[in-house]
This record gives sequence, C-alpha cells and structure tokens, in this order.
Amino acid sequence: MDSVEKTRELKRDSMLSLDVDETAVDWRGRPCKANKHGGMTAAVFVLGLQAFEMTAIAAVGNNLITYVFNEMHFPLSKSANIVTNFIGTVFLLSLFGGFLSDSYLGSFWTMLIFGFVELSGFILLSVQAHLPQLRPSPCNMLTDTDGTQNCQEAKGYKALILYLALYLVALGSGCLKPNIISHGADQFKKQESKKLSTYFNVAYFAFCMGQLIALTLLVWVQTHSGMDIGFGVSAAAMAVGLISLIFGIFVYRNKSPRGSIFTPIAQVFVAAITKRKQICPSNTYILHGSQNNIATNRVLAISPNNRNLLHTEKFRFLDKACIKVQDGANESPWKLCTVTQVEQVKIIMSVVPIFACTIIFNTILAQLQTFSVQQGSAMNNKITNRFQIPPASLQAIPYILLIFVVPLYEIVFVPVASKFTKKDSGISPLQRVGVGLFVATFSMVAAALIEKKRRTAALNSNQILSIFWIAPQFLIFGLSEMFTAVGLIEFFYKQSLEGMQSFLTAMTYCSYSFGFYLSSLLVSLVNKITSRTSSSAHGWLSDNDLNKDRLDLFYWLLAALSLINFFNYLFWSRWYSYNPSLSPTTTPHESHGEDLENQSLNNNISKHILRADN
Repeated sequence: MDSVEKTRELKRDSMLSLDVDETAVDWRGRPCKANKHGGMTAAVFVLGLQAFEMTAIAAVGNNLITYVFNEMHFPLSKSANIVTNFIGTVFLLSLFGGFLSDSYLGSFWTMLIFGFVELSGFILLSVQAHLPQLRPSPCNMLTDTDGTQNCQEAKGYKALILYLALYLVALGSGCLKPNIISHGADQFKKQESKKLSTYFNVAYFAFCMGQLIALTLLVWVQTHSGMDIGFGVSAAAMAVGLISLIFGIFVYRNKSPRGSIFTPIAQVFVAAITKRKQICPSNTYILHGSQNNIATNRVLAISPNNRNLLHTEKFRFLDKACIKVQDGANESPWKLCTVTQVEQVKIIMSVVPIFACTIIFNTILAQLQTFSVQQGSAMNNKITNRFQIPPASLQAIPYILLIFVVPLYEIVFVPVASKFTKKDSGISPLQRVGVGLFVATFSMVAAALIEKKRRTAALNSNQILSIFWIAPQFLIFGLSEMFTAVGLIEFFYKQSLEGMQSFLTAMTYCSYSFGFYLSSLLVSLVNKITSRTSSSAHGWLSDNDLNKDRLDLFYWLLAALSLINFFNYLFWSRWYSYNPSLSPTTTPHESHGEDLENQSLNNNISKHILRADN
C-alpha cells in the first residue's frame, strides 16, 4: 500500500506541476502559476512601455537634427554625425542593458531603473531648450552661408549640457530596448511558437504606433509650440510608459538572473585553448555533458523546461573543451565544460555573420533620419496656405502604412504561408530578414532618383518640388523594416538559451548602432575622398546647402552597398544551421505527434496506478 500511496502522490505532484512554472518566478520570487502569470495579459503592460517609450525617443531622435542645427548652430554634416552617434550609442548600450539584465538585475528591474535615467535626460533637454541662457544666441543657419550673421556654435557648458542630456537618454533607452522585447517574450514559453511570433508582430505594431504619434503629433508640437514643449511632452510620455510597466508587476513571469553570462563563454575558450593539442573524438557520446543519445533526445523533445543543447558539427575545435583528461577527478570549470556551454558559444559565433549583414540596412535607416529630413527642408512642405508638413513628419509615412500592413501580415499572410511552409510563423525568421534586406535597396534607388530630380529642378529652373516626392523612399524602407527588424529579433530570441535572451536580443539593437556609426564614417570618408577629386575642392556632403552637395550620388553608393550586402546575406543564411534543440522548423503535424507522445506517457502512468490499486 505504501507504493500505491507514493504513486498517487507522484501523480498529484505531476498534475500540480502542470500549473506551476519552475522556470520563472513572480515578483516575490515564487514559482509562477500558468493561470495567473504571463501570457498576453502580462505582455500588454510591457507593450504599453514599448509604445510610450518609442513615442518619447522617436520624437527626440527623428527631429534632433533640426534642433542641433537650428538652435545649437552646429554645421549640417556635424549635426548629422551628432544625431547618428547619439542613436548609435543608444543601440550600442543595449548590450550593456542585456548583460545587466541576464547577469544581475533581471529584465524588470533593469527597465525600471534605466527608465528613470532616460526620463531625467528628457527633462534636462526640455530645460535647456526652454532657457535662452543655456543656448547660443538666435540666428538663421540656412541664410548664414557666408558667416555674416556670425552664428556661434554651442560650446563650453552649453554643449556639455546638450551632450549630458542626450547621453542620459541614450543610456536609459539603450538599457531598456532589449529588455522590453525579451521581458515581453518571457511571458510566453518557447514552445508556444505561434504565440511568440504573434507577440513579436504586436510589439512591432506598438513600435509603429509610437513612431507614428511621435512623427505627427509630437513633431507638430515641437515645430509650432517650441522644442522645449516638445521635449517636455516626450518626458511625459516616458513617465506614462513607466507607469504601465509598474502596473503589470503582479502578473509578470520573471526570469531570474544567473550571474555573469560572459564567464561560461570565457570558460569555453580557455578550456579549448588549454586542450588545443587534444584530438576531438569521433564519438561525441563521450563528451562531457553530451545529450546525443536516443533516450536523452526523447526526454529533450518532450521536456518544456529543457535547458540543454544537442551537439553539432560546426566549430569542432571548441569541442576540445568537453574532453575529459582526468578520469574520476573533478576538473576545474575553466578546463572542462559541458556540451551545452560549448553549443551556446557556437550559436553566438554562428549568428555574428547574420548580425553583420544587417549593418548596411541600418546605415540606410540613418539617412532617412538625417539627410532625408534636410532633403524635405529644401522642398515645398505646404499643403494649404495655413498648414505645412514638418520635414521630420515625413518619417511617419511608412508607419501609417504599417499600422494596416502589420495586422494584415499576421491575419492573412501568416495563415496562408503556413499552409505551404508548415511553419507556425509562415516563413522562417531568416527568410523574413532576407526579404527586408532585398527591398531596402530600392529605398535608396528611389531616394537617389528623387534627389537628382529635386536638385536639377532647383538649379536649372529655380523650381521647388513638393515634399511628397520623397515619400516613396520612406514607404519602401518601412516595408523592408517590417520584415527585417521583426525577423531579426525573433531569430535572436529563439536562438538563445535561458539566461541569455536579453543579451542576444540586444545584438539586434547593436546592429542599429554599428549601422549609424558606419553612416558617420561613410559621410566623413566620402567628404574626404570627393573633396580631393573635385575641382572645386568641395565634397559630396560638405556644404550646408543641398543644392551644392551631391546627395544623390551618396544615395547611389548606399544602394550599391545594399545590393552587395544582400548577396552576402544569402551566403551566410544558407551556411547557418539551427541547433536541433532550438530548431524552429517543427511543423503542426510534428507538434501533434509530440502531444500524442505526452498523452501516451500519461496513459502509461495512469495504467500503472490502476494496476497498483488492483
């Protein structure tokens, strides 16, 4: 009878475990319950922060070049570099935010702390824009091409306050971004592939709504009520986002930090180098912590809390870190690592080429937030005698389209594509990224053609084109961003192990950073090279007057780089192979087979209990 009672108790515990998630905790550190924590109900609060924070940062970033150029009196090329460096720093610091979250603070506390850091930056920007003594004396930079108005560039404490405010915003926003995505995705289990894919699309929809509000309402406020009021509204939007985050504290599924995420990675390289003279075994079963056997594979396939990775054949030199050289003795973790440790390092190394292929894509994005805004400033932005479109609001055009396209993608395209591909998300994340990279090329082609037409009309016939002529370059890029940005985030998140979601998601934003830094580098290089080859000693982008510059040629250069980058991506995406433990290719039929397998195991337990009762 004792065995019968133990068996019944085992069954009761197994049934209770279905309602308890041991991989996540609530705000008090207790195991989460499936019916109380997580799901879209919890994710909505994170999406609130996503929308409001994006509204705040986009309103500042997308119109920042106007403020820096007109109010702080920096030259056009330097203003463009200030903006791209600022935005690049935002995304580069996402790595720091991901590291802090996964290693020490957890995603919720990281967002809360650095959310207030970002808020303080918005407030400081608003104060500087409001007080004349913190800015240079007013003058018109567009008409002061010969220096007669003596427009003084911001220096000393005025420049210091500007940079301090900008980089407080950069630090806060950078640490927030990867955690917003990963914390929202943490509200779902990785086995819920369809729900995860839906969440990423909804998160992008929230991103688009934030951008749309920023580029219409807030930019209009900045233009008509002053930059100080505009920055103040950004601060208010950020405060509302933080309130949304706090309201969800009781329903979040929180992933506990696991200590430094770099230590296990470093251990793999140290152990592999230490054992570099060892020969990799042909039989991978003998590697330390190997999961590559039939019995273990069966357990991994049905275990929802699995944190192990199967062995793969790439980067075999790292497998030397798993070779035991001291039988029966405990080796140091700096000399002996598990297969899972090694495979995580392999994944990070494998995704680097995919990551690198999106840098040119984000360099194109940098042009739409800098030179394309100035391009719009040189065009006729009047709709009526009383209403004018702020040039920065042009960036709202793709988001107006996307708030309709993103739901259609989720509701129409995904179900139709799933019937052919047998994938829950319609197409794989890598396929989605590839489509976006290809489409992005045509954005720069359109930009080059329109800029050539605008410049010719202005110089030859003194004609000013309508600002709507540059709408196509924004529309095309917006469509490409829907594919690339969402696909890349989904790809990185699904390829990460427990405890590294925020850091790998941060690699997506790091791509933005390198793209904007590359933009600054390209502008400087192009100016330096073309000024030497030009008879007038002026580079393509060296003047404050776009009619004297050759922005169209710079756009053609980016179009060529984008096309080359697309073919480079095709090579690396074909080279990349998923770890079997993280493969996204499970079809609905396969998932159904796994459900039947789980049901069969439960039936066997029930039969065992019934026999015990008899």
